[in-house]
Amino acid sequence: MNNQEIIELFWQRSERAITETAARFGVYCRSIAWNLLGNREDVGECLNDTWLAAWNQIPPDRPRNLAIYLGRITRNIALDRYDYYHAKKRDCQMSQLLSELQECTAAVDSAEQVYVAGEASRLISRFLREQEPERRTVFIRRYWYGDSIRTIAKNTKTSESYVKSLLFRMRKSLREYLEQEGVSI
Repeated sequence: MNNQEIIELFWQRSERAITETAARFGVYCRSIAWNLLGNREDVGECLNDTWLAAWNQIPPDRPRNLAIYLGRITRNIALDRYDYYHAKKRDCQMSQLLSELQECTAAVDSAEQVYVAGEASRLISRFLREQEPERRTVFIRRYWYGDSIRTIAKNTKTSESYVKSLLFRMRKSLREYLEQEGVSI
């Protein structure tokens, strides 16, 4: 069953939409949640919450790319769950990812900062589109999917030190790019 057929099942409010979604996107969404949470029970709950959120949001939403849509829902739910469990102790892989990117972003407190954060998001997307595919893939695998350095190195057939160095240079370039575009860090 293709994406549009699954979306139509959601619009028809057929419970089969959940079954088909889980069958087609379960592994993908599970890997996103696992990379962020690393706990089987939490991942299972996150997936159930993802299917429920999709059920509640389609309709009215009609996503153009169902995989990206579900991936974003899964990631947001997993991040919320991570924040809930680690509100006082920040000692896992996600903390490391967030601290790596902290040097490129600013805290969001006021309405002006919310606007700036939205602008920064647009600029980060543009920055990534301007990168070579390999560089973009490494950055996204690390900071969107939460893949480990080792996993990225294995999948790109490079060394871990190369991946670390590339990510360091990309974060530095991103920071310079954002500052050049007027986004204060």
